[in-house]
Amino acid sequence: MKVLLRRDLDGVGRRGDIVDVADGYARNFLIPGGHGMVATKGIENQAGSMRRARDLREASDRQAAQTKAQALAGATLRITARAGATGRLFGSVGAAEIAEAARSQKGVEVDRHAIGLDEAIKTTGTHEVPVRLFRDVETVLTVEVLPAS
Repeated sequence: MKVLLRRDLDGVGRRGDIVDVADGYARNFLIPGGHGMVATKGIENQAGSMRRARDLREASDRQAAQTKAQALAGATLRITARAGATGRLFGSVGAAEIAEAARSQKGVEVDRHAIGLDEAIKTTGTHEVPVRLFRDVETVLTVEVLPAS
């Protein structure tokens, strides 16, 4: 069944695309959930306008991400946390703390989900943290965790 996607779906397609999916998938998931609609002859124009709007929005989002990446490139964020004598933290520094430090220290809003920590930082010192701001816009932050006095 041919379906016009109303939003981006991983592994299926992006908003405005007309995709061919299994009938059951379309009837049971895409259409009732508002993720898509049956593609008829007259819907081609609507699909084109959805793709144009998507492309414009992506262009502005990519530009904003590149601006953020330039502001964060080479930046060192300093975060203080309680630590023991060996340098091990009494908690951890996660993506939310790093996003807050970027906002307060550099004035750049970064979504915590964009911060690519495999696991939370649990020691003092300098750590390299990747940040994915857009599909193809990435940068690396240096996070310096200092023991609180």
